[in-house]
Amino acid sequence: MRQKDQSKLTLGPSAEGEAPSLAAQATEARAARASLERPAVAGPVLGLDPGMETILDRENLKTALTRVRRNKGAAGIDGMGVDDLPAHLKRHWPTIRAQLIDGTYKPQPVRRVEIPKASGGVRPLGIPTVLDRFIQQAVMQVLQADWDPTFSETSFGFRPGRSAHQAVARAQTYIASGYGVVVDLDLEKFFDRVNHDILMGLVAKRVADKRLLKLIRGFLTAGVLEGGLVGPTEEGTPQGGPLSPLLSNLMLDVLDRELEKRGHRFVRYADDCNIYVRSQQAGERVMTGIERFLAKRLKLKVNRAKSAVAKPSARKFLGFSFTGGREPRRRIAPQAIDRFKAKVRALTRRTRGDSLGQIVKQLSVYLTGWRGYFGFCQTPSVLHALDQWTRRRLRAVAWTQWKRGTTRFAELRRRGVGRDLAAQTAGSPHGPWRLSNSPALAIAFPIAALQALGLVSIAKPHSA
Repeated sequence: MRQKDQSKLTLGPSAEGEAPSLAAQATEARAARASLERPAVAGPVLGLDPGMETILDRENLKTALTRVRRNKGAAGIDGMGVDDLPAHLKRHWPTIRAQLIDGTYKPQPVRRVEIPKASGGVRPLGIPTVLDRFIQQAVMQVLQADWDPTFSETSFGFRPGRSAHQAVARAQTYIASGYGVVVDLDLEKFFDRVNHDILMGLVAKRVADKRLLKLIRGFLTAGVLEGGLVGPTEEGTPQGGPLSPLLSNLMLDVLDRELEKRGHRFVRYADDCNIYVRSQQAGERVMTGIERFLAKRLKLKVNRAKSAVAKPSARKFLGFSFTGGREPRRRIAPQAIDRFKAKVRALTRRTRGDSLGQIVKQLSVYLTGWRGYFGFCQTPSVLHALDQWTRRRLRAVAWTQWKRGTTRFAELRRRGVGRDLAAQTAGSPHGPWRLSNSPALAIAFPIAALQALGLVSIAKPHSA
């Protein structure tokens, strides 16, 4: 069955069969989606006052279904996968839609999972059911179109047309302008500590439809299934649902407006907020004032152990740091380099049973993604050094896989190494890591040979 036909079956009655006023709502929805392409502005903008009918617009629902299926993701507590969703909607959408229209739909509890954090420890996620993700996505699309143009121009996280690279570049301009001290704010367990009443008060200022307000609160308070038991969620916005990032931006827009009112230069990406000032004394004063504001206005706590007032070169922001001097350059934060090496070590373990070609293939997938983000740095010598280190790891893998001295001698000779050098290297008592830096292995595995296996360089664009 064609996708277009399946969508008709999936989403139930068409707009033509609804009340006449729905045509105006559909027009509003299309205008809302179009506004996603507009650049954000600093001041408030009158919204569309979105209602449930706008959420349930046919085109909005079709877009939501497409995005949920494209994003894939794990199943929720009911075990339903994203590929099962269209058939489920085909059978049950009239009932679900009726519940949404009359305000009786109840979201199911989220499934608790924990994923490792890059900085250590674990990050708790709440995975909604696929059906709830679909409904959250539909809500998010309309609300984001309405709210995003009103958010601060210095907010970059989870917003259409904005990126972490833009946030880092903005921070760099502040430093270059003489604001050489950063107030690096870390909000303690922000997503777990959001106050529901404060958040819903902010939502209610923008949404008049009580059914939609009830639905959003229902997503916040649906509960968490953990260890076979459902526990209440009295605070926080569970990470894992499409709506959570938008709600977090709404909450922290209050902080943005306060910082703007005080005349500060700052950059925020989700709950990472850096404020740039001219002196250490000014930074300490700002830290104290903002800490007091967050506790009083939003009931949020600053993690003093992870926050600091310091030179930007001593802190990291979104995986980057900055060199000192009058013209600061973007560099990769030391912690990000450590994580890179740990991942490459895991992918190039010498005890793996995979061939060198298979290891290179898996490694290159990671390198391509890493380069796409950290290639934004302005310290190419670091990238070249990491490239060199990665090639050395692969040469050590090859040396280990050859195992015996006779095999090593034969393989070196086959790859163009002279007889004497091959014999000397094959009989060496040194280990694989030391020999991976030897002239013989450099001849046996030059850069071109590793590239022929598919190795991607992080120091320059990959050529097809």
